[in-house]
Amino acid sequence: MSKTNTNEDKEIILQVDDLSVGFNGRTVVEHISYTLRRGETLGIVGESGSGKSVSSLALMGLLPTNASLQGHAWMTIGGKPTDLLSLSEDELRQIRGSHISMIFQEPMTSLNPVKKCGEQVLEMIKGKGVRAADKERVIELFREVLLPRPEKIFESYPHEISGGQKQRVMIAMALINHPDILIADEPTTALDVTVQKAILDLLNQLQQKYGISIIFITHDLGVISQVADHIMVMYRGKLVEQGDATAVLRHPRQPYTRGLLACRPPLDSRPHRLPTVEDFLAGNIRNSQTHRNPQSHPEHTVKLLSVDNLSVTYTLKKSLLGKPLQTLQAVDGLTFDIFEGETLGLVGESGCGKSTLGRALLRLIDHSAGSIGYRGTPLDQLSHKEMRALRPKLQIIFQDPYSSLNPRITIGEAIAEPLKVHKSNIDSGGTSGTNITSRTRDLMAQVGLEPDWYNRYPHELSGGQRQRVCIARALILQPELVVCDESVSALDVSVQAQVLNLLNDLKELHHFTYLFITHDLGVVHYMADRILVMRQGQIVETGTPDSLFLHPQTDYTRTLLDAIPRIG
Repeated sequence: MSKTNTNEDKEIILQVDDLSVGFNGRTVVEHISYTLRRGETLGIVGESGSGKSVSSLALMGLLPTNASLQGHAWMTIGGKPTDLLSLSEDELRQIRGSHISMIFQEPMTSLNPVKKCGEQVLEMIKGKGVRAADKERVIELFREVLLPRPEKIFESYPHEISGGQKQRVMIAMALINHPDILIADEPTTALDVTVQKAILDLLNQLQQKYGISIIFITHDLGVISQVADHIMVMYRGKLVEQGDATAVLRHPRQPYTRGLLACRPPLDSRPHRLPTVEDFLAGNIRNSQTHRNPQSHPEHTVKLLSVDNLSVTYTLKKSLLGKPLQTLQAVDGLTFDIFEGETLGLVGESGCGKSTLGRALLRLIDHSAGSIGYRGTPLDQLSHKEMRALRPKLQIIFQDPYSSLNPRITIGEAIAEPLKVHKSNIDSGGTSGTNITSRTRDLMAQVGLEPDWYNRYPHELSGGQRQRVCIARALILQPELVVCDESVSALDVSVQAQVLNLLNDLKELHHFTYLFITHDLGVVHYMADRILVMRQGQIVETGTPDSLFLHPQTDYTRTLLDAIPRIG
């Protein structure tokens, strides 16, 4: 649950009064007020677009020039109250890093890809202290944030280290000057549960050591329950609820807060549908005892895909003559079946090989050994032309909906494109322009997109809406097997619930088979009929959701389960 309640007599280090933020006449944050005390953590929770990040960027003076600000943000600096919102850029530059720092959500885009990690942290302390001691100071901080081989990571570029390690570099960068306030903006979004737990534990340890006050921004109440002393809930720019973390999480007063709590997939049941925030706001919540049951006897159904001793090897380094000098065994001798009509969950940490496996099954990448059979047809023996003819039956939904959509074509064109590409290989009921447009609009309606959005571009839609476009694009060809590769991992929990419900509805309507790849055990428990647990390229455990959660057979599975943030 949340951290132990702190003493209200602690010094107030930040007092925000009646803060409003607008852009070009449109208000995005409306009259919010809150207090942050020394050594405490304030959790700000809400969906994308709620204003939680904008309100904190305002404190740092990092909003674009067209932003308008009202209100005050009094911070105690050198024992004196200073209004952050009234400072000039030069004055803000003096306090950024030294008094208030920020960890941004996406470390890969926050770190400079052409500079070494250590060099980027050194930039924060240039002009301060003794130059000869700077490098050792950074390496010691790398060691403190539990980075392995800190000397090597000091000389490494961001692409050479993992996501969790990049996030630790960002934490070190934010802490190098021992700030009074640390703003952590979604620092664990899309991270594995084990890495997420390690980051949360690290922030707690550093807070206790240095007495830092933390503003922790997230959309996940499960995460906020592990770190926050107090919580404020934001919705469409307004503060709808705030208070002691335990009180807010156990006894939420507002329908919006109750909706955020309820739409997280439960770990002890598999309801037929997940409730959504919109259900709570509209008062449409009904107590339902209807639960989905996993496929009880998959051995009696048709084998859709058979995988035998499959391996995928990457060449990391070659000689001048092209001979492999260093290789990585990403997938190591896997054997399993996928049955018609089931959802097979594939779970594991980043780097375990699960996405590589999903792509290999569809022959998007080559495998080095083993075989893949689709309804008895050996996929690995098919020519390019033969494989192209089979593509409509095998589709994939990628993790990032924005990067997998062409920003220059409309969403209607993106959804319809597979029909035009494969028109000679499908029974489309007619592939004329009129029929394709009609089918596209019908499918848009099925996945919850307004048909008149046909001519909109990806940047005009929210993250959840873009993911629905990717789902529609994958389903337009009426496939039999759909690989969902981390397709909900970066979505708000409320949007995630909508997309999971949609995937299940479409499965029942069209009799799809899913390979559901994720690092989120709560999601895979809700979605899957069977689960495969992967580690370092191998399957270490398999079973039904209930058997794996109630009676895990390996220490690795138990570690994954123990890392799930729980409320209550």
